[in-house]
Amino acid sequence: MQSQWITLESSDGFLCPAWEAVPEGTPRGAVVVLQEIFGVNSHIRAVAERFAARGYLAVAPALFTRVQPDVDLGYTPEDMQAGFALKTSVDQLPGAGILPDIQAAIDHAAARSGAAVGIVGFCWGGLMAWQAACELTGLAAAVSYYGGGMTTSAEVARQPRCPALAHFASQDQWIALDGVQAFAAAHPEVQCHVYDAHHGFNCDQRGAYDEAAAVSARNRTLAFFNQHLA
Repeated sequence: MQSQWITLESSDGFLCPAWEAVPEGTPRGAVVVLQEIFGVNSHIRAVAERFAARGYLAVAPALFTRVQPDVDLGYTPEDMQAGFALKTSVDQLPGAGILPDIQAAIDHAAARSGAAVGIVGFCWGGLMAWQAACELTGLAAAVSYYGGGMTTSAEVARQPRCPALAHFASQDQWIALDGVQAFAAAHPEVQCHVYDAHHGFNCDQRGAYDEAAAVSARNRTLAFFNQHLA
């Protein structure tokens, strides 16, 4: 496996850095990995590399670059405050915002791998993965982990263009369980799973990490991608 920073060019000419992890041999598929509010930090890079270790070409675009380059935060309260401020700034971008950057990652992953492309996102990236599944082209599958904002009426009103899987946590302080249940009822075509865990349960660098939930969600995600990408 090889991993490195590359540069993507979006449809408006914007140059977006991305972490790319390339498996040995012919990729079985490709996965675009969307960050939390902490940037393409060591955790997100590791997620991409784990997908590559399983045969998928993985690309993680640095989605804060339009407002601030080289964001690599940890998980302290100060980091969370800084990440939320950056996310708020991105939300205020005009037009399509960062969706062109995600589309550029999808297009690159398809061209580089010659295979079907899926997308997975965590927290804010989970929301963006849902939006990508509903608004962008070239995706064969989408997975969202505790997507903040997915349960709002505007997001529930969207319709995915590809098969979708969503992981939520029953003890998530940011996403109310009744909202998750309403989302699942509105989207019977989306595979929704709720874990007895907290927000961020997949990240082994956070205090909220829950190994049982993370392993269960990972196995479901890999089976989903194996079904739709491989």
